[in-house]
Amino acid sequence: MSSVANNQIADEKEVLFHPELSQKFDINGPRYTSYPSADRFHNAFCEADYLGALERVAKTNEPLSLYFHLPFCPNICYYCGCNKIITKDHGRSAKYIKYLAKEMAMVCSAMGAQKKIPVTQLHWGGGTPTFLSHLSHEEMTELMHHTREHFELLPGGEYSIEIDPRRVTEQDIALLAELGFNRISLGVQDFNLAVQEAVHRVQTIEETQAVMDWSRKYGFKSRSVDLIYGLPKQTPETFKETVDVVLAMNPDRLSVYITTRICHTSLSRSVVLLKPIFLLQQIS
Repeated sequence: MSSVANNQIADEKEVLFHPELSQKFDINGPRYTSYPSADRFHNAFCEADYLGALERVAKTNEPLSLYFHLPFCPNICYYCGCNKIITKDHGRSAKYIKYLAKEMAMVCSAMGAQKKIPVTQLHWGGGTPTFLSHLSHEEMTELMHHTREHFELLPGGEYSIEIDPRRVTEQDIALLAELGFNRISLGVQDFNLAVQEAVHRVQTIEETQAVMDWSRKYGFKSRSVDLIYGLPKQTPETFKETVDVVLAMNPDRLSVYITTRICHTSLSRSVVLLKPIFLLQQIS
């Protein structure tokens, strides 16, 4: 192979940012937080349709991917458009776990399962899934126990959980590893204090770095960090500072979302969006 071809291959491997792709996908689309996406939901979909879908999935004899939505948060983040319940009452989460256990049993029954159904992907999202970490971790342990009663988490699968670095200890991360989780997603959004105060989510670099370190200590295979641009008080320059700090933490994946104006969020009347292509060029 010629030296020119070798240099071309090396250059291709080093490319980390493609401006043309950002321009191509700089369009409006459904929110990422539900699947099927929100524009696919309609009133004509009924119980019979759901049961029929479960039957069709069962006939494929393929492993499943499971998502558990744990909507509880002790405090609100003003940018959040997710389905959430702001509370400090763990009686509500304890009741919710019991309903999840009933739901799992009903789903497996509808699928005609004679044994545990194999699973290759599991994700706990929210809300704040680690809201369940109080009372010596009883709630997290109970939910995973119910899950394993009905489903078999196959070796080599991806089992992930969303983490609020402000709400976990090293003992929490150790337990999550023991329960079988091997991937974590850390909410950061922005490290600039003025931005954090504006969105009601103050979180230090040290708290975040600690969770990254603990995840490595306890054998997690992957670490993802979520950032949001277009937040109040944010500029391309200050956001670049956040990105630089996050990159120094060496996550395996970086997810960057644009602030979305949604009528039921506290930011719905105050957000000024930054153009994504301009911002990405600034930080690339």
